[in-house]
Amino acid sequence: MSPWVAVRVALVLFVLAWILGPSELRSFVPLLLVFLVALALEAQFLVGALRSRSARLPDRRPQEVDRDRYGFEREPEELVVVEDGDAEVWLAVSDEPEPDGEVDEGDDVELYEPEPRRAAPVRRFLVGLGLIAALVATIWVVESRTGWDSLERETRIEATDRFADEASQIAGKPVTIFCDESGDFVGAVQHADGVAVVGGDLAYLTPERCLDLYRLAFEGEVTGSRTGRAIAVLAHEAWHLRGERVEGTTECYALQSGVELGRRLGLSEDRARQLMRQQLTENALRGVGSFEYRVPPECRDGGRLDLHPGDSSFP
Repeated sequence: MSPWVAVRVALVLFVLAWILGPSELRSFVPLLLVFLVALALEAQFLVGALRSRSARLPDRRPQEVDRDRYGFEREPEELVVVEDGDAEVWLAVSDEPEPDGEVDEGDDVELYEPEPRRAAPVRRFLVGLGLIAALVATIWVVESRTGWDSLERETRIEATDRFADEASQIAGKPVTIFCDESGDFVGAVQHADGVAVVGGDLAYLTPERCLDLYRLAFEGEVTGSRTGRAIAVLAHEAWHLRGERVEGTTECYALQSGVELGRRLGLSEDRARQLMRQQLTENALRGVGSFEYRVPPECRDGGRLDLHPGDSSFP
């Protein structure tokens, strides 16, 4: 497989992983960036192919120096053209070729490849553009039928009102939750699943997190760690609205409040606690880029950040 084909296959596999894989991939890798990279690669292939063509000598037949060096006596017009797969190859021979098109072992043979046709790189470029367009159409269809945008407007309003009511209980005051469908405040570019002004009354969540919360609260659907992460994000932003500023402390409080939040959204207490404990474990595995969100050592049973010191269950 040529590198050009391998890159195309890799792009297709990545898009499929983006569609079918974890929501974290969709949150941190904007698909527009993938398509821009694909388009740039296609343009690079086209420009590279055209440049390599123009860099070649216009005449690839034996020159005078070739005939002097290798003993060619025939004129270039008498060279034989044979098919080699999909390509045409010039055969310069010192004797007549055999009737079946083969050349005797004693014949002096020199191969000359003709210039590549200009249409080949252009055709490949157009095929690449068609592939990119097909992938864009696939993503659009999938998102419009399965994503947050696929829900009716009235349903989305009802869901965000429910999220706001739940967040208000944690914040201790009326707050508003918006699902940032435009991606202006949260998402891949901002590298955040949610954002809120500390002490304010408004928070934004990504559509992916809103969809996970909707599936739990309205359809009773649990998607493992994705559901747990959505609950933790909503609780996290609610604690910011309550006035907590330090990210690590906010996350610690959010994981504890997430147990009761998950129960109100439809989970059993055991299941909600299990998901929050899973989030606590995953928090310890976060990389350097999100180090500020790592919970401090005091985030433990009986620790300084334990919201329920008299309860042995944590979070």
